Order: sequence, then C-alpha cells, then structure tokens
Amino acid sequence: MTLTSAQPAADHPLAHMGTYESVADILAVFRPAMHAMAAAVGPGCEVVLHDLSAPDVDLGHTIAAIENGHVTGREVGGPSSSLGAGVLHNQGADHNAFGYRGFTADGRELRCSSVYFRNSAGRIIAALCINFDISTIQRLQSLLQGLLPTAASDSPEQPNEFFGRDLVAVMDAMVTEAIREVGKPVDQMSRDDRIAILTKLDQQGVLQMRKGIDRIAARLGISRVTAYSYLDEARNHGVGK
Repeated sequence: MTLTSAQPAADHPLAHMGTYESVADILAVFRPAMHAMAAAVGPGCEVVLHDLSAPDVDLGHTIAAIENGHVTGREVGGPSSSLGAGVLHNQGADHNAFGYRGFTADGRELRCSSVYFRNSAGRIIAALCINFDISTIQRLQSLLQGLLPTAASDSPEQPNEFFGRDLVAVMDAMVTEAIREVGKPVDQMSRDDRIAILTKLDQQGVLQMRKGIDRIAARLGISRVTAYSYLDEARNHGVGK
C-alpha cells in the first residue's frame, strides 16, 4: 500500500485527505471499515466502493466491494449511480457529499453520503458511498402519525379522555388539563380565569365526584366557600354556556 502526502494539485481544497495510488490500496485500508459500518448500522445500510481508476471508466461496472448490496440490488461488478458521470466529467470539483437523498429503482428513499479518493496527480480513482434505506422508518413514522390524535381531538365534539389508577387521579388529570388550557400559572390567574375553570369542570361532571369542589379549590388556591361563590355566579349568569 502506498499513501502519499503529495497534493493532488497546488492549493487543492482536498489535499488534506491524502492520496492513494491504487484502488487496491484503498481497499486494504477501508475494507474492514466498510464491514464494520454495515454491521453496526444493520441490514438497511449499504456500503460500496467504486473503482473509477480506469482511463476510460465503464460506469456499468464500477463496484469493487459492497456490503448489504440487497439495499440497491447491486453486487461486485455492478454499476455506478447516476452521479458517476458528473463526477468524472468535472474532476477538479469537490464532490464529497453527506446526507443527500437517493432513490432505488422501486422507489424507496435512501439517505446517502459519498467520499471520493484521488491519486497524487489529482485524479479521482475511487468513491466510498454509504446508502441507508429509510423507507422502513418512513412507514413507521406514518403509522405513528396515524395513531396520534389530531387537532380535532380538542373540539367539543371529540373530548379528551383521561385514565388513572383511581378516580382521584382521573379528577386531578381533568383539573390539570383545565388549568393548562387557560395558559397561565395559577398564581397569575384572574378571578375570571378561575371562574372559567370551575365552569368547565362543572360541565364535565367533576363536581359530581366525591370531594370534587375541595380538590378544585385547593388546586386554584382559593377556599371552598369562594369556589362555591364563583360557581354560583357562573351558573346564574350562564358563563361558559
């Protein structure tokens, strides 16, 4: 193996990467790393090394080594991707790219990264590419989104439902939700805010629960007498109806 420190060209921005004089040298260094990456990430991660060293590269047969080739259906001796021609056409540019989108022939989306290796003359001779199939994650994301409640769940037609180990826990959850909807800490609430909370909980039947008024009053920082006073006012004036 020969690893030189020669620059591919004067002041070339990729000079810090070093150079390799053959694809065999690159394979000697990166073949174990390719296997390690594929094994660590799992069967949805394809790692492939393309041989671009020939004077007249046949883009239909560039793959020198590959892990998890089932991701794209390729194998050793297989083709480059659609990016290969553009890379070889413009050798002087920095083609290294990370986290870009790719698509398989059957429409699955991939998250891709590619790094290109040069020889001491500055010519690109190989590409190391990582292609991760995110289609399974996308399907799971879609499933989870379908299970989550939509904004419509906050409408009067679709009330929230609370579950607890006992009725006290259920009651507390309902009080907490009513307080959250006001959008203020209890110590910053006005009299009208507290009346609105009592009205809502009255409509939800919380006051029919044992010691409901006592627990609500305690959470709102008012006395039981004051809570009843606010509630009578709301009922008599139709507040929240």
